[in-house]
Amino acid sequence: QVQLVESGGDLVQPGGSLRLSCAASGFTLSGHYVHWYRQTPGKQRDMVASITYGGSTNYADSVKGRFTISRDNVKNTVYLQMNSLKPEDTAVYYCNVNLWNREYWGQGTQVTVSS
Repeated sequence: QVQLVESGGDLVQPGGSLRLSCAASGFTLSGHYVHWYRQTPGKQRDMVASITYGGSTNYADSVKGRFTISRDNVKNTVYLQMNSLKPEDTAVYYCNVNLWNREYWGQGTQVTVSS
């Protein structure tokens, strides 16, 4: 059974850091593109970071220089390291992978940046 489980979301002050995890089961992450998305109420879900099977990364302009996506193939987990967090980063964060032309999503993890 293909499953993605996000964790690591929390309440953090502006300027703080969090590391989100996306643990995969039922398939091997290393063979696929993996994406992090985020969504706030009333907003479209937007891609913020991605990593290819070869390890190349891409970021939305709004998070460049602050967020880093990485993968641990042994743990079959993708991470999103978030530094210098801003209130506008507040959202539910989701990991995503396309397998056999089908989109898979985790349940999401809440990140709240507030003083």
